[in-house]
Amino acid sequence: MRFTRSKAFVMAAGLALSLAACGDAGEDDTDAPEVEVSENAAEQFEDGTAMKELAEDGAITIGVKFDQPGIGFKGATDDAPKGFDPEIGKILAADLGIPADKIKWQETISDNREPFLTEGQVDLVIASYSITDERRTVVGQAGPYYVTGQQLLVRSDSDIETIDDVKGMEVCSVTGSTSLDNIKAEGAKPRGFDTYSECVDQVLDGTVDAMTTDGAILLGYAAENPDELKVVVDPFSEERYGVGYSLDRPEMCEWISETLTEAEESGAWDEAFEATLGQSGVETPEPPAIDECPAA
Repeated sequence: MRFTRSKAFVMAAGLALSLAACGDAGEDDTDAPEVEVSENAAEQFEDGTAMKELAEDGAITIGVKFDQPGIGFKGATDDAPKGFDPEIGKILAADLGIPADKIKWQETISDNREPFLTEGQVDLVIASYSITDERRTVVGQAGPYYVTGQQLLVRSDSDIETIDDVKGMEVCSVTGSTSLDNIKAEGAKPRGFDTYSECVDQVLDGTVDAMTTDGAILLGYAAENPDELKVVVDPFSEERYGVGYSLDRPEMCEWISETLTEAEESGAWDEAFEATLGQSGVETPEPPAIDECPAA
């Protein structure tokens, strides 16, 4: 099913947001891309759809991470989270006619992404949410809007250089993530924590040997601690980030997919990446091909 609606246009206001500065307290997010909000958006959606309801309400709740520099980070005195995931959220909200200041950002950790969607606590989850067949039996996942790979974060003086080096070692990640299953399969001893920041602290103080998750997330933490941490090993998994939605609202898949496709074609996706993850120095990749939505 296709839904007609006004296209959201995105203009780059500046690209000075750095990963190392993600945690600066009290800074306004003036350097993030500016999103032009669609006018009369509610009129463009079919009656009875989730998009129509959200557009008429003029507000949306989006679950994102608050502790992942470059992906989704919110300092103690920040008004809103910063990072690639919130920028994707702004693009989707703008297509509904909802400006950034009408988005309610709900902190979402890996272990509560499905419950938040199934219990209706959020409308969307955009939280480094890897698409898996298992998750798609519980919630909807549209995308991917980004593809990365799992690597390791270690202390700068660590001798770990290859994935084989972690056999028998303690490696942490967040509870409920695919990263723990993947590292266990490599022979490591997995340890789960509620947040990535807890895991990073364990690496810094030497309690665990390494942290593992998507390379994009690890680069953000390494950028914050360049003298103490480094990212090692070639990617040993493929993580496809998707936008989570409730299976009770299957019509959202087609809308999300169309909006992401438009963002990729218009250059809005590139601008969002360059203003966030791109500030680590990595080249802007080609946006990934988006999966077809399940048959209605």
